Order: sequence, then structure tokens, then C-alpha cells
Amino acid sequence: MEQVVRIREVYSDGTALAVHIRQSACSGDCHKCSGCGAAQETMLLRVDNPIGAAPGDLVTITGETAPVLKAAAVLYLAPLVLFFLGYLAAAALGHSGALWGGAAFILSICLIFAYDRRVAKQKTILYTATAFAGENRKKTEEKGDHNG
Repeated sequence: MEQVVRIREVYSDGTALAVHIRQSACSGDCHKCSGCGAAQETMLLRVDNPIGAAPGDLVTITGETAPVLKAAAVLYLAPLVLFFLGYLAAAALGHSGALWGGAAFILSICLIFAYDRRVAKQKTILYTATAFAGENRKKTEEKGDHNG
């Protein structure tokens, strides 16, 4: 997964703080659909900076897909699976399937919050700056010319 971000700060450990403005699902073209009022979300990301980007540079970052897929599975599949397991188990025992299915669904929401807190505490770096983007592409070419 690739995204274009702007570097805000650079740290001595070879990492940087990047700013990414996430568009809404409609990509921010509100004038085309009469303005839905969807807000843009600003995200701050800690990225590995092997290309030596400086504050203000526009760079392309790549990220691992596995953590995103795992989070999506926990968020979307866990409530569904636990609801049906609770429903079917209760129905097999002669109890109210809807009541136990709902209780299992609520349990899954609690598990999602616990998973989210655990992931937030890990603070692992999932992104790497791989190339300069936009107006900063020339920097990549200049670095290549000086090295060779």
C-alpha cells in the first residue's frame, strides 16, 4: 500500500514524522455531489526515513498490508462470527438465541477495544519512505547523479 505524505519532522534515529490527510470515501469532491460535509482527517505517522527526506518534503511511503488486513478481520469478522456462534449455541441448548447472540456481539465489541489498545501501545513503525514524490522527484534524481 502506497501513500503520499509530507514530512513534518526528522529525528536522529533515522525516522520522521509525516502528515497524511485522509480523504473521505468520496475523495473530497463535494462540489460534484452537492457537498456531503465529510471532513478530512489529518493523521500523523512515524515512518522510517532511509531516503533522507527533510521537513517539508513530499514523499511516497509504503506500508505492510498484513496488519491492516488483521485489523479489518478483527473489526468486521469477530462481531459477526461471535454473534452467530452465540446464537447457534444458545439455540442448540434451548435458550433464546437472539439474547445470547447479542451478548456475544457485545463481547466482541469489548474484544475489539482491547485489541485496539494493545495495537496502540505497541507503536511499531509500519511505514517506510521509499521515494520523493511530486515536486521533490528531482531530489531523487540529483542524489542518483551524485552517487554514480
